[in-house]
Amino acid sequence: MAPSQQAKSSKSVRGLLTGLAVAACLLAGLPSAKAQIPAKQPPAAPQATTPVAPQAAPQAVPGFWDPRRRPERPDLSRLTVIRFLTETDYPPFNFTGADGNPAGFNVDLARSLCEEIKVSCTVQMRRFETLVDALTSNRGDAIIASMAVSPQLRARVDFTDPYYRVPARFASRKDAVMPEIRPEYLEGKKVGVIAGSAHEAYLKAMFTDAELHPYPNDDALRAALRKGEVDFIFGDAISLAFWINGTDSGDCCAFSGGPFVESRFFGEGIGIAVRKGNDVLRQALNWALFRVWEKGRYTDLWLKYFSVSPF
Repeated sequence: MAPSQQAKSSKSVRGLLTGLAVAACLLAGLPSAKAQIPAKQPPAAPQATTPVAPQAAPQAVPGFWDPRRRPERPDLSRLTVIRFLTETDYPPFNFTGADGNPAGFNVDLARSLCEEIKVSCTVQMRRFETLVDALTSNRGDAIIASMAVSPQLRARVDFTDPYYRVPARFASRKDAVMPEIRPEYLEGKKVGVIAGSAHEAYLKAMFTDAELHPYPNDDALRAALRKGEVDFIFGDAISLAFWINGTDSGDCCAFSGGPFVESRFFGEGIGIAVRKGNDVLRQALNWALFRVWEKGRYTDLWLKYFSVSPF
C-alpha cells in the first residue's frame, strides 16, 4: 500500500494529514527545518547550470522532543495493561509479520512504550477506518497507526505529542541534485506535483516562479521525473523515500534539499490517540515517548525501518 487516508485520509497526511510534517523546527536530533523555509532575502543562488553530484550522508534521524523540557514521571499505578489498536496494512509502519503477528515501526514503538511504563501490552490490527470507533467504544485504549492529528479528529479523541511528522521534499534525477532549494533556485524550473494536494498549494504560495506541472497520481508524477519531463517533483517525503530506494525508481533519483514541515500545509504531525479525557494514559505515553527517545531506542527503531530517511 503506498504510504500516504487521513494519515490515510492523509495517506495524503500520512501522506498529507499527509494534508506519516517549514515554519516549525524539528526539535532535537535534526537540523532546523527553518533553513528550508523560503526566505524573503535569500543568498545568491548557485549556478543553475552546474549540477551538484549527490553525496553520501549519514542517515538523518528526526527527534521531536526537547531535552530541556523533560516531562515529569506521571502516576503510573493505575495502568496495568495498554490495548493498542493499529492498522492492518501500511508497511513499514504496520503489517503482518512472517509469524502472523503484528509488526512494523508503530508496533515496535508501542511495545517499547509498554516496556518503559512496565505494563502488559496487546496490539490488535484493524482496518484504518474502524480504529476511532473501536477506541471510542472501549475496544482498545490507544491508537498507534500513523494517524495524523487534525482538528476533526481532536473533536473525537485526544492525542499525545507527535512522535513523527510527514515532511514534504523535492526529488530530482541523480545528475541534478541540489543540496539546498529556495524559491529563486527553481525559477523557470519544471516541478511536478499531485494536482489538488497540499503540496501543490504550498508550491503555489511559496515557489511562485517555478513552472508547476500537476499530475493525477504518484505513478504519473514519478514517471515524469524518470523520463525527464520535469526537473523536480515535490511530495510526501515518506512515500518518496521508499520509491527512491525501491526497484520502481530504477535508481534514477534522489532527494534535493531538505524537509519542509510547515504545519499550515502539512499538518500537526502523527500522534497516538486515546479516548477523550484519558489524561492518565496520554501523560504516561508522552513520558514514555520521551524516555524511549532519550535512551536511543527511538533512533534504533528509525534506522531499522528507514533505509532512506525522509528527513
